[in-house]
Amino acid sequence: MNIAVIFAGGSGRRMNTKDKPKQFLMVHGKPIIVHTIEKFQYHKNIDGIIVVCIEGWIEYMEEMKYRYRLDKIGKIVPGGDSGQMSIYNGLAAAAEVYGEDDNIVLIHDGVRPLIGNDLIDENIESVRKFGSAITVNLAKETVILVDDEGKVTDVPSRAHSRTAQAPQSFWLKDILKVQNEAIAKGITDAIDSCTLMRMFDKNVSVVVGPNYNIKITTPEDFYVFRALYDALENEQLM
Repeated sequence: MNIAVIFAGGSGRRMNTKDKPKQFLMVHGKPIIVHTIEKFQYHKNIDGIIVVCIEGWIEYMEEMKYRYRLDKIGKIVPGGDSGQMSIYNGLAAAAEVYGEDDNIVLIHDGVRPLIGNDLIDENIESVRKFGSAITVNLAKETVILVDDEGKVTDVPSRAHSRTAQAPQSFWLKDILKVQNEAIAKGITDAIDSCTLMRMFDKNVSVVVGPNYNIKITTPEDFYVFRALYDALENEQLM
């Protein structure tokens, strides 16, 4: 099976929203999270979906599941104390609902709604061939590394620099094993699954995604998303 774990546990502090988390902001009559889930709901190669949600908004998410007929959602679970632990809750629920063996999991941001069908397929195929898929963008500008004092320590080659995005995809049993090993060692706040896998010296492969696969984090991102959404709907960027 191919399972999507949609992470929607953030509170959206950088978005400065007053009454609801960013993933529930409305765009063209639907919450952003619904736009994201529908990309997996209607994809022929996705068999099930787990949603990780802010605990106080689970009832609302259940209502969205019913209203928009998101029947591939197998379970909605609360987030944890960190992003890593929220993803762990989703992975554990995926194993509980669908089982671990021979299942691929695509871990995706709930506020990254412009993912396309091809990128989902490429993630699945990469896991089948190489055991993992980290969606990336090619670096368009020079990347520099700095120390705690703001001094440049390294300038990696742009030709070999990438920015990690989502989905980040693995065999479910593999990422769960690493998560459990990390938690046993007290590691509970890894920035993302790619970082966690590399902490444990696991090989990971990349899939190059489109530039418009943006994450909605700030008000500026929200306006860019609306413009991109309209352009894609009008087939101007296809």
